[in-house]
Amino acid sequence: MITIYGLKNCDTCRKALKWLNENDIAHAFTDIRTETPSKSQIGKWVDTVGLNTLLNKSSTTWRQLGDDVKDSITEKNGAALLAEHPTLIKRPVFIGGNKVVVGFKEAQMAEIKKM
Repeated sequence: MITIYGLKNCDTCRKALKWLNENDIAHAFTDIRTETPSKSQIGKWVDTVGLNTLLNKSSTTWRQLGDDVKDSITEKNGAALLAEHPTLIKRPVFIGGNKVVVGFKEAQMAEIKKM
């Protein structure tokens, strides 16, 4: 079973869910606005894929952050920032066993099929 973290109103997340259904891949969806992952959970994702992969720098939330906050983000404090502002998490995030896949393009689809 794959767990997907995203936003219910995100077009990419909806496409991913549709694709999972069409390919009969068992999954559960978690909306990060209503059920924010814990700091430790996000920390594990950061350890697995890196902060640059997980941090959505094109989000409205990112643009609203002050330059002092943006300039002070590191791998160590990034999980806390993402837990505080879950819409900074690039989506969707797919979790299957110990694997973490971020985004939904051809390369990610291939990885998801291997989960």
